[in-house]
Amino acid sequence: MIGIEPAVRTEETGRPGHVARNRRRILCVFPVYARSFGTFQYAYRLFPGVRAFMPPQGLLLIAAYLPPEWEVRFIDENERPVSDADFDWADAVLISGMHLQRGAIDDLNARAQGRGKLTVLGGPSVSASPDYYPGVDILHLGELGDATDALIARIDESTSRPAQQQIFATDTRLALTQFPTPAYQKIDMANYFLGSVQFSSGCPFRCEFCDIPELYGRNPRLKEPAQICRELDAIVAAGIRGVVYFVDDNFVANKKAAHALLPHLIRWQEANGFPLRFACEATLNMAQMPDLMAMMREAQFVTVFVGIETPEEAALAAMEKKQNLRLPILEAIENFNAYGLEVVSGMIIGLDTDTSRTGRNLLRFIDASKVPLLTINLLYALPKTPLYTRLERAGRLLSPEAAADRLSNVDFLMPYDEVVAMWFDTITTAYEPDALFSRFRYQTEHTFANRALHRPETSWSLIRFGLSIMARVLWHCGVTAEWRRQFWELCWPLVLQERIDEVIHIGAVTYHLLNFTRDIREGRWEAAFYASSNKNTPVPGAGRIECPVGIGDR
Repeated sequence: MIGIEPAVRTEETGRPGHVARNRRRILCVFPVYARSFGTFQYAYRLFPGVRAFMPPQGLLLIAAYLPPEWEVRFIDENERPVSDADFDWADAVLISGMHLQRGAIDDLNARAQGRGKLTVLGGPSVSASPDYYPGVDILHLGELGDATDALIARIDESTSRPAQQQIFATDTRLALTQFPTPAYQKIDMANYFLGSVQFSSGCPFRCEFCDIPELYGRNPRLKEPAQICRELDAIVAAGIRGVVYFVDDNFVANKKAAHALLPHLIRWQEANGFPLRFACEATLNMAQMPDLMAMMREAQFVTVFVGIETPEEAALAAMEKKQNLRLPILEAIENFNAYGLEVVSGMIIGLDTDTSRTGRNLLRFIDASKVPLLTINLLYALPKTPLYTRLERAGRLLSPEAAADRLSNVDFLMPYDEVVAMWFDTITTAYEPDALFSRFRYQTEHTFANRALHRPETSWSLIRFGLSIMARVLWHCGVTAEWRRQFWELCWPLVLQERIDEVIHIGAVTYHLLNFTRDIREGRWEAAFYASSNKNTPVPGAGRIECPVGIGDR
């Protein structure tokens, strides 16, 4: 750390021990996302007031951690852009974001500095790749901890811009049990497609392409169940409706802790009239935990995102994804479905083990698994991953200049054009309307029917909200959509059975997926979730965030 000694933190409060001597105005800004397959922009129009995907958990945590004497203004640019007046109000601008927001981060930094403001950047992107951001005044690397305390002391001492970039790197992380409740009161949760909450950080597995162990550790750190219940209280008070997503890197990273949390979630739901449904991300081995899945069903979990990556066993072994080999993948998906959990899956094309048959194999798997929603991405090497290191040593990591005209920074073993064409054929075939609605039909019969859902306590405002959503779904999916026949064939019987939640879910997911697939066919797309958003390279022959969960940043 540069420039100042760390403050002494007060463990009992989860706030920095530094007592602010000066009043400060802090503008916390979360950058806009590039359009993405997994952030469901097309579906927002079906939900009144929704303008953004999911609250930025990490920056809301920072906003809550700042000294209470300071004024804090929070803006998510996915809801509205920051104005010059916002910048002029602030003494310092705090920014956080992921790799796919890199361009927007640079833009925010330039705008803030153009108004003469001190800029500070933290979050997963800068923590993994501080060299991406040479123009930011201060970098915060790592999680909440001693560097955060030192940063607060630095801003309290002066808000002048430094002559050269300062870096504050966390050596001692704050225990999750000492985290304050994120500042949900500073946003309107009703404007978000999903809510978010964090229970744990880190993952014990070492998947080759994943940066989580390097950034957050392999020994999961945990909050107390009572903390999660307090945060859920705050989320509901801030206006959330529908699904809250556990943003944990792996919900079952600590199986004992997950087992201990679920009874608390069940009791919270019962005490509050079952206002929420939950979704999470987990490894495939969760399918071997029937007791846990039974409690998840009782707690109203409806969706689990699983990184299946590929159905080819040799590829899974090569990428160190051996936890996916403990149980046949199709059997694991059936186990999830038996407890009412709809599986969402991440898939990758461009692996070293891929052949010309990989696309066909993936389509056969999609058809057999009946998973409706899959994020199918080209392999992209993130910094601080074993994949990045291996490719760099082998001379197969493309320079930024070489990657600028491509959709990945990986020099594939197969010819590049063949890999991209295989991706294009796979994703557009998987999201043909007949194929997508067929997979959802299976879900209505073999997954949704296995849920034990409780309807939330009704009110006139909730009824009006539900009717407004249903009207929009029926109009956009059942009247104006080119695929309205497939929609009505599946959903009209559900309407007659009063399975309205399922109709809304199917309508919202299909509306987004089929519109985004249209964009892909027309060349307005990104094949790698982490690729920059300024490419329009045409697909030969043509004219993942982690975090797509259907309806329900770290």
